[in-house]
Amino acid sequence: MRVPQPTISQPVHVWDGTEMLECVTVTPEAPNVASFCFQSPTGALFSFVPGQFLTLELPVEGETLYRTFTISSSPSRPMSISVTVKAQPGSRGTRWMLDHLKPGMKIKSTAPAGIFSSHRHPADKYLFISAGSGITPMMSMTTWMFDLGRPADVVFVNCARRPSDIIFRQRLEHMASRFPEIDLKFVVEGTDRFSPWTGYQGTFNQLMLGLMAPDYLEREVFCCGPEPFMQAVREALAGLGFDMTHYHQESFHPSLAEEAKVPTEGDVIPDEDTSAEVVFADSGVTKTCAETDTILATARAAGLNIPSGCTFGVCGTCRIKKVSGQVHMVHNGGITDDDIEDGYILACCSRPIGKVEVEA
Repeated sequence: MRVPQPTISQPVHVWDGTEMLECVTVTPEAPNVASFCFQSPTGALFSFVPGQFLTLELPVEGETLYRTFTISSSPSRPMSISVTVKAQPGSRGTRWMLDHLKPGMKIKSTAPAGIFSSHRHPADKYLFISAGSGITPMMSMTTWMFDLGRPADVVFVNCARRPSDIIFRQRLEHMASRFPEIDLKFVVEGTDRFSPWTGYQGTFNQLMLGLMAPDYLEREVFCCGPEPFMQAVREALAGLGFDMTHYHQESFHPSLAEEAKVPTEGDVIPDEDTSAEVVFADSGVTKTCAETDTILATARAAGLNIPSGCTFGVCGTCRIKKVSGQVHMVHNGGITDDDIEDGYILACCSRPIGKVEVEA
């Protein structure tokens, strides 16, 4: 299908999440890993900062699943937007994408969101550490720097089970061959039988860190991967005296180190022994709950479906308009200050104080 292209005579508009995305290519990257490239059917451009994510609405087995994926493409290439997904054992959403999402199909998505980005922490030196599909935000940030033509000093560390599991290896090697400022370091747990491996082997540790980036104390660190991996990285850095205010991580799973820390509304602390009432204006439903219950949990208890993704204030999928009342909301960056000023809240991390009315 031919995609309309912006011309000098056409006003260029930016995709804002209201228009469906059209899948244009599916590229295998590694075993059970593929990149899905989307375009706007009307030719809208994509504006975001590298490291942000999308929440896709996937029609799986008669229901809608909301799945959050970091954008793997760069905003320096605004005609398309891509996510790279890995199907984990037992996964439904990513398995459906790999088996059923084909070029020409259209799906809904939220607009790009998230605060995990090198744009928010400009530095002369970076250390990107990732494992598995956690490489995607690092790929976006590095591609942005590469396209800019003046990349920062980046030590790029990626860990994988074996060499064939390294995602984007050829593209990263191409960028590193053009700019010596991009220093690649791959770590694998085991080797492939017919492919000799001469790089780092084993589990990422403090010794490897010191060999890969001797000046790690001077670098801004970005980390993404499974929570046990990120915990090991945090402990390694902290044990070496790293200033953890220069450490940033992306995760769509809650962790003790990344608890919600941005209170945005309400000075009253919810009390589990105090009742509250939530009015869902659009549905005409009123539900009584405890002040410690979230708006999302209360909606589900009332038989209502508010779209949600991460459920702890990162992805922004459950953003709804508060009509009246007070909530206690503590989020992890999934909503902007402008949205809050306009009366929006995140249902997954907002708790009603007294009577609250929302548009849902």
